[in-house]
Amino acid sequence: MDISSLVAQNYAASKTATSPEHGAGGNAVIGAAQSFMNTLQNSEDIAMQSMTGGADPHALVQALAQTELAVQTAVTVRDRVVEAYQEILRMPV
Repeated sequence: MDISSLVAQNYAASKTATSPEHGAGGNAVIGAAQSFMNTLQNSEDIAMQSMTGGADPHALVQALAQTELAVQTAVTVRDRVVEAYQEILRMPV
């Protein structure tokens, strides 16, 4: 497996995840959640293949890095939502 083709493939996949969607905000949230779940599933699949000797170690490291980035992004979004909720609660009625 050529590492440059793997990098190009993963770049193309992540480019669509970061592009803005047109339409309702709910669709964007659902799409982000599905993308998050797909990233986790892909990483798990590569980890299982790596344990059985069927995956490239570089692919495992890249999948784990993508998973770490996805989890950090989800935590940041969650923190921002909680901050916004707390700010709303502090508003005088």
